[in-house]
Amino acid sequence: MPRTHRTARPARTARPARTARMAGAVAVALAAALTLTACGSDGGSPGPAKVNKLKADSPYQGTVLGKNFEKPDLQLTDTAGQPYDLRKQTSGKATLLFFGYTSCPDVCPTTMGDIGVAMKALGAEERQKVNVVFVSTDPQRDTPQVLRTWLDSMGSDFIGLTGDLAKVKTAARALGIMIEDPVVNGDGTVTSTHGAQVLAFLPSDDKAHVLYLSGTEEKVFEHDLPLLARGVAA
Repeated sequence: MPRTHRTARPARTARPARTARMAGAVAVALAAALTLTACGSDGGSPGPAKVNKLKADSPYQGTVLGKNFEKPDLQLTDTAGQPYDLRKQTSGKATLLFFGYTSCPDVCPTTMGDIGVAMKALGAEERQKVNVVFVSTDPQRDTPQVLRTWLDSMGSDFIGLTGDLAKVKTAARALGIMIEDPVVNGDGTVTSTHGAQVLAFLPSDDKAHVLYLSGTEEKVFEHDLPLLARGVAA
């Protein structure tokens, strides 16, 4: 079971993060319990969301989901300040979906940076077939302009979405990803806690088939992205 980790930030500082890794696989089936992996402060976490890795012969190095989640029906604002319908505007394209926030000191920039490096390794045609979507869990601070500046350092074509946190929490919960409201602590620090899994939706049915845990290495994304671009079955 991956560990839960949290870090608190005054403005941009935080405790070092722990990375999560999955323990070894067993023959054909593997049950993985996904707890909340987060950028936040001390405290308890919601219960785990259960997924199963059912296919030991999958071509993907990420975790193959036993349940293929529907893409969330989520309408937010993109980095150009325009309405963005996640389900409609990513339909028919491989999509990586990650929930986080730009002030996160560890998991968010590491995860998005690794995806960015892997995306750059794709050919131009393959790259056009993959969407990378970052949904803010801290919309009060993550304005469209802030999101765009932050994402440009990782991928200028990455999609950033911000808006109603209640909508974001509902969409994430439907995928087994928990998000807590940002909390202002007594010392003025802000806690923003969120699940740190990346979900990959295939273009064939717009459903999530593969999951990447916090701490997934860049080489795993580099291996799997071409498969996602081609819509290879998990």
